[in-house]
Amino acid sequence: MSLELQNAVASLGGAPARTSDPLRPVRIWLYVLAAMVLLMVAVGGATRLTDSGLSITEWKPVSGAIPPLSTADWQKEFDLYKAIPEFTEQNSWMQLDDFKFIYWWEWSHRFLGRLIGLVFAVPFVVFLFQRRIPGRLAPWLGLLFVLGGLQGALGWWMVTSGLTQRLDVSQYRLAAHLGAASLLFGALIFVARLVRPEGAVRLKFDGRWMWTLTAFGLLVFLQILMGAFVAGMDAGYGFNTWPLMDGKLIPDNLFVVEPFWRNFFEMHLTAQFTHRMIAYAVLTAALILVALSRLSANSMLKGWVAILFWAVLGQVCLGILTLVLVIPVPLALAHQSLAFMVFGLVFASLADGTAISFGK
Repeated sequence: MSLELQNAVASLGGAPARTSDPLRPVRIWLYVLAAMVLLMVAVGGATRLTDSGLSITEWKPVSGAIPPLSTADWQKEFDLYKAIPEFTEQNSWMQLDDFKFIYWWEWSHRFLGRLIGLVFAVPFVVFLFQRRIPGRLAPWLGLLFVLGGLQGALGWWMVTSGLTQRLDVSQYRLAAHLGAASLLFGALIFVARLVRPEGAVRLKFDGRWMWTLTAFGLLVFLQILMGAFVAGMDAGYGFNTWPLMDGKLIPDNLFVVEPFWRNFFEMHLTAQFTHRMIAYAVLTAALILVALSRLSANSMLKGWVAILFWAVLGQVCLGILTLVLVIPVPLALAHQSLAFMVFGLVFASLADGTAISFGK
């Protein structure tokens, strides 16, 4: 176990930490929460790819943490699932053992959400008792709490869209759910990097660079949302060639639905094409950032821009592989996770470039 982790564990247990940095345990706590959110996104992606998201038809915040423990309990859950359209119109072939497979994926996803809430709440109370949290940090932690609660509420709102008339959840609600998760992940990384030791060496970024990186982050966020629409409609299972799409660089019939805006969010062809185009835009923007950073004397800025470029390039290559291999689950999960990491890197760079600090 590393010295930093030992200090964090000792702090939570009430023992004096062997460090001159009293905020180190808080920083580790926030990074652990960010890692758990990333894991939850991966499990959520697997839940989506295995069509497991509608297997639990009720929301029980406390008792729902306990899975079925008897054959009668399992049968009750299966009977509830049999009442929704996904079973009656698509999965009527399922037996109880088949249902258990999809149930465990959804239960794991929800259990991780509950666990994240617990990992947030318990150390927070301990740190408050230890007076380890500066007053100026408290509003930021409050924002993280609100984002976490919003994420849970959006998750159930998303599930309800597939319980009555649809065979799957609404792609609009899926995009809201994934978008909230990405904001929570980015905010955790941002706040964690602002909890820096006193006297930490930083090279503050020029204001224009802060705005430029923010604009780049918004473009990445737009791409994550568009990816959610592609996933929500299973649009990645068609047109599995690159660089051509349906035999052309710009396929026909992109805008055949009225009103015009619905093509981007309800047409498989247009949604995937838009996702591709935004990916090219993100990669082009990353290249421009690299070129512009060469004009700066700020070595930390150059380092962050280089990291962002290589992460984006890796994400584009992974996206192409995922597409042409027709969405293998491991690659699809890696693609989604790396998108979140790129978004988190933008937040980390912005945190390192700002004058704000919670160090004592």
